[in-house]
Amino acid sequence: MRAHARVVAEADGRGGTRLAQLRGESPLLLRRTDVYAGAATVHLVGGAAGPLGGDDLRLDIEVRPHATLCLRSVAASLALPSPAGARSHVTVRASVAAGGTLHWLPEQTIAAAGCRHTTAATVDVAEGAALLWRDELLCGRHDEQPGEVTIITSVTYAGRPLLRQRLDIGPGADGWAGPAVLGAAKATGSLLHVHPGAAPGAPFVLGPTAVRMPLAGLASLITATAHDAHALRQYLTEPDLATAPR
Repeated sequence: MRAHARVVAEADGRGGTRLAQLRGESPLLLRRTDVYAGAATVHLVGGAAGPLGGDDLRLDIEVRPHATLCLRSVAASLALPSPAGARSHVTVRASVAAGGTLHWLPEQTIAAAGCRHTTAATVDVAEGAALLWRDELLCGRHDEQPGEVTIITSVTYAGRPLLRQRLDIGPGADGWAGPAVLGAAKATGSLLHVHPGAAPGAPFVLGPTAVRMPLAGLASLITATAHDAHALRQYLTEPDLATAPR
């Protein structure tokens, strides 16, 4: 299955945000769900199970100057195998203009046994824009070994590289379950925070398996592993998210 969805958020001239474009194709269905403190919230609603092996899904996000968009999903995404062993792909491309804000806060991706899946995100953040970008991965369902999953995140800020990150897990990834990567953890994720109005601060240990590190520019990255999704989410929630549109 192939599908392409696109959302464009722009300032409405009255201190709020309107959606200039909101278009989806099953299973990538987009629904505007709330307006909070000038921000627009959109939820991704899965119109079918998956992604299933062989699926090629693409989501484009554009936040124009002085607009604020929060994009969430109503449920976790379950990467499933195909009988032919084909790989599924989810591609996310986002741009945030100067003065704009994007919160990317979907639910987890679950790597079901036998799946072969890649999620690749490319984010272009202009100087003076803000970003919260959260990725969470669960390695299989309950009492299940995961399939093969690759998560790639590439972020630029003001035209310069800010983050280049790749994670490979599953039978085809050497050492992924060793102490240098996930060890015995079932869940892993990260939260990137780009905020032009605040310094990222010094490195800070959030717990035995989580740390916040400053990046070049006004940005910081939390990276964590945990035994389950609930424990992981505790690490990947900052005070900013308490007031983020839901």
